[in-house]
Amino acid sequence: MISEIEKVINYQFRDQQLLINALTHSSYSNEELDKTSSKNNERLEFLGDAIFDAIISEYLYKLMTDVEEGRLSKLRAMIVCESSLAECGKRLGINKYLRLGRGEENNGGRERNSIIADAMEAIIGAIFLDGGIEKAREFVLNFFKPTIELALSGKLNTDFKSEIQERLQAQGVSEITYKLDKQKGPDHNKTFYVSLWADGNMLGTGEGKTKKEAEQNAAKAALEV
Repeated sequence: MISEIEKVINYQFRDQQLLINALTHSSYSNEELDKTSSKNNERLEFLGDAIFDAIISEYLYKLMTDVEEGRLSKLRAMIVCESSLAECGKRLGINKYLRLGRGEENNGGRERNSIIADAMEAIIGAIFLDGGIEKAREFVLNFFKPTIELALSGKLNTDFKSEIQERLQAQGVSEITYKLDKQKGPDHNKTFYVSLWADGNMLGTGEGKTKKEAEQNAAKAALEV
């Protein structure tokens, strides 16, 4: 399995345990399905998040020399987010290789954006530790190229809430609300679950690391329907 994943991400690890850890969700280590390792990808995710942000920030800074900070920040936020990480992970098929606990597996965790996004951040962190910043930069700029190009061309729409609101209001819908259904995890790493309702009908659900991100994902799900 390791060699197969390395082909997918176009990087060969010197320390393959880093890749295994990057693909291991906390539910797997908590259930101790693998007695040889209790590590999960949370620490690598923490590191990868910072590396991903830095690489995209540097890229935009050097590419767009005459663009002000506000515009750069908006572009970075469009690229460095859960939805783009999850999209890339699904495109590469990373979710097929995730190590999940039985409960998470049965609850559809393999297709959950937050889990896939966390794994992608963990992979970035793992590559950084194993091969340095240049290898991590090469991975990010290669596999996130479609997302970067869409953002730069203005075709990457992440304001799904505004789009769904305009559509629903055009259809005569008067009441649009977002309901926080539940939240999981410790304070430093919460996941929020939100549903979108219009005139009493539930149109979509979403999850995210913040309430705003969960609302955006709920709106996106409604648009896809």
